[in-house]
Amino acid sequence: MTSKYQRLFKNEQEEGHFWPSFTDLLTTILLCFMLIFICMMVIKSLQIEEMKETLDQIMGVRAKLVSELKEEFSDAAMGVEVDEKTGAIIFNTEILFDYGEDELKPQSFKFLDEFVPKYLDVLLQSGYEEYIAEIIIEGHTDRDGSYLYNLQLSQERAYSVADYIMSEDFPYENIQQHVGGKLTVNSKSYSDPRTDENGDYSAEDSRRVEFKFRLKDEEILDKTREILGD
Repeated sequence: MTSKYQRLFKNEQEEGHFWPSFTDLLTTILLCFMLIFICMMVIKSLQIEEMKETLDQIMGVRAKLVSELKEEFSDAAMGVEVDEKTGAIIFNTEILFDYGEDELKPQSFKFLDEFVPKYLDVLLQSGYEEYIAEIIIEGHTDRDGSYLYNLQLSQERAYSVADYIMSEDFPYENIQQHVGGKLTVNSKSYSDPRTDENGDYSAEDSRRVEFKFRLKDEEILDKTREILGD
């Protein structure tokens, strides 16, 4: 009998030792998860702060570029418009092309010889060039004709401008060296029409070529906006 009670007492002691150890284990695991969570929150907070700094930096560069482009092309005689938000340079295609054509007019070469150096002097000057990922020449049309017809027309017009800038006929070889890895062309057909001062669709204003730029860190900018909920 004594032996039986001793064994029973021993089993109870072993169970008593087991449960406190198991509780300690659960507590340790919980603490580990809490530490991991805290570390993740700290890392996330640091990432957000870093991305906020990047956002401020990028927005500052874009704002300065837009301001300097507006100042450079404030002379209405050139017939170009600067988008106050994006810095895109917009000019009517009649400056460069006859209606429905994609071959540059003879007088357009003089215009490009004057415009392109001024534009790139601002865009690629010291302090900005490292931020520029792409220089985009973008063609737009009115709604006359099918979408595909206008898609091809606007593409060929944008390409004609880029082709001249990169050709031997363009008088600024130093510019070609800077834009060679950045210059691209884009076609929008009539997908992005413009309106007149009354807000009505304007075929004349919709026929245009735009010079645009994309900053290298705009992918980070977009991600930052997502995180910050903008």
